[in-house]
Amino acid sequence: MFDTPVRGNAAQGAWSVSYLTQRIRGALEGLGRVAVEGEVSGGRPVASGHIYFDLKDIDAQVACVIWRSAAATALRQPLREGDKVVVHGKLEVYGQRGRYQIIVQRVEPAGLGSLLAQLERLKVDLKARGWLDRRRPVPQMPRRVGVVTSRDGAAFQDFLRTRTLRWPLYPVVLAHTSVQGAGAAASVAAAIRRVAASGVDIVVVTRGGGSVEDLWAFNELAVAEAIWECPVPVVSGVGHETDTTLCDLVADRRAHTPTDAATQVIPDRHALVDGLERLEGHLAEALTAQLDARRERIERAANSSVLRSARGLLDARRERLGQLERVLSASVRGLGARAATGLADLRRRLERRSPAAELARRSSRVDVARAHLRAGVAKALEGGRRDIEAIADRLAALSPLGVLARGYSITYVEGRSEPVTGVEGISVGAKLRTRVVDGEIASGVSEVAPLENR
Repeated sequence: MFDTPVRGNAAQGAWSVSYLTQRIRGALEGLGRVAVEGEVSGGRPVASGHIYFDLKDIDAQVACVIWRSAAATALRQPLREGDKVVVHGKLEVYGQRGRYQIIVQRVEPAGLGSLLAQLERLKVDLKARGWLDRRRPVPQMPRRVGVVTSRDGAAFQDFLRTRTLRWPLYPVVLAHTSVQGAGAAASVAAAIRRVAASGVDIVVVTRGGGSVEDLWAFNELAVAEAIWECPVPVVSGVGHETDTTLCDLVADRRAHTPTDAATQVIPDRHALVDGLERLEGHLAEALTAQLDARRERIERAANSSVLRSARGLLDARRERLGQLERVLSASVRGLGARAATGLADLRRRLERRSPAAELARRSSRVDVARAHLRAGVAKALEGGRRDIEAIADRLAALSPLGVLARGYSITYVEGRSEPVTGVEGISVGAKLRTRVVDGEIASGVSEVAPLENR
């Protein structure tokens, strides 16, 4: 960040003055924007337009400078010896003289910072209440305008001067009040309520520019509450364009200056007269055009054959009646023809739908269905007979009786149900019954000879 230090004695590691100054400058610039409170000492402008002064307290002091380009916005009033102020700015190191100073961007009286913080808290509270969001429309032609300001201030004179330019002697009701100092806020609030009760259509709260302290009465809750409770719209024209007060935020409309406030509420008589004259010209042109059109219609009517001869009107009506008669006759004839055609069509449809024709169609369908049913039943019976014969043939081939018919027989030991399949368990003298195809044969065992013994 810094240049390499130039040492006067390499063994001792000394810094150069430039390097030390750079280190100090970097440290001070790292503090950023600062706010310092103290007492003004030796404030003086120079020929270049810059303002130099010191800010001190009981133990120390620091040099301050306001550059000419910032003087208009930094100071609201001239610096006086011994003033308690808070300066806002940045620290700068002036290396050629080995000193530091504050480059001042704004000066405000000591204690104003806490008031501004209090004002910000009040704004947040009124925003939550909805006081900063109401915007009632300003009447275009108020019957009377109420003005809350000091009758001795320049703001009221500016307002009256603008009224004279726009509409001389336009009805204005002044509610005189103090606009700064102790008790000013309560006085302004009382004036707003007083003038609102006098029957005005709109209220203008105004005063000229000044420092934050001069305008502070218009940042008080009492004034904001009076504006919020005012039954008619309120226009705020407090200070200059760069000044913004709580009064501006709660009012229905804000004006940048007292002159601007007058411009917003006092109608421009010249513009209204010009507009009326233009409307008068348009109305005259419209009336002339209407009269010309009516005159032309009267002239056409005067030249019409109807007015020249009443018989022509009757002839026209008679001809029109004849046309209507012919049209009506043609319509009746056409209606009759269409009705006759419709009746004939209905007769044919009725004949097709007669009970006799329907019964004939149904009988024919029944005969066809009977023939189909008989053929189907016969076909189904024939198929069933062939299936039964085929099954009987398969059963006969598999039946034991069929086997017996081919010369085989089945032998049982009398009293048993199992057929004899071998000599095991057969003794001499046992009674046998042999089943052949057409009956049974009873016999006895005289000898048992297994095949392996033969």
